[in-house]
Amino acid sequence: MIDLKGRIALVTGASRGIGYFTALELAKAGAQVIACARTVGGLEDLDDAIKAAGGLPATLVPFDLADMGAIDKLGGAIHERWGKLDILVANAGVLGIISPIGHVEAKVFEKVMTVNVTATWRLIRSVDPLLQLSDAGRALILSSGAAHKCKPFWGPYSASKAAVEALARTWAGETQRLPLRILSVDPGATRTAMRAQAIPGEDPKTLPHPSEVAAKLLPLVGPDQTETGKLFILRENRIVDYRLPE
Repeated sequence: MIDLKGRIALVTGASRGIGYFTALELAKAGAQVIACARTVGGLEDLDDAIKAAGGLPATLVPFDLADMGAIDKLGGAIHERWGKLDILVANAGVLGIISPIGHVEAKVFEKVMTVNVTATWRLIRSVDPLLQLSDAGRALILSSGAAHKCKPFWGPYSASKAAVEALARTWAGETQRLPLRILSVDPGATRTAMRAQAIPGEDPKTLPHPSEVAAKLLPLVGPDQTETGKLFILRENRIVDYRLPE
């Protein structure tokens, strides 16, 4: 078990799915979790699960990632209370719509880009100084195979995930001489609400539960993880591959 006692971890999209169970795994390992999501009830359920598992009570931050001002304030609030951040898991995202590119409404495309890309950049900008204050800052940016497959009808989501991978690799290059390590991860098909929205006819029982995925992500944010600027790929419930930057 990875020991994260004394480490501060921020997780977005923490009210359900991969974000929920990653936050729970971090807390089980001893981290103080800052959990962000829109759904207050989901965050409260997470806090109850963390306490039941013997973890420290989570700090719950309910807000919409489209609220850029709230993201900016988040970094300041973390600095005031803890003086640093050790772990960032940028998990929150939206699918948008599965549709031909020419049929996607402007407001749908803009929402996907706002939540998946602009908010990720804003989050990086807000917490980068805090991660640099850690002795072993770790950032994990959730991506998707859609960034590379670029399947028909998945245009907005695919473009957004390609963009966040580019942000992560750029950030890693800029900080490679620091203790801060930054990775992207493609968790693969997972039993989540987003997956059900994208492929409604699929049997969810054929997919890994998000708790299984979260357990595999935990080592990627531990102090002993030394890679940076890479994309790790999770398949068949294990890390099977990673791509090196050119």
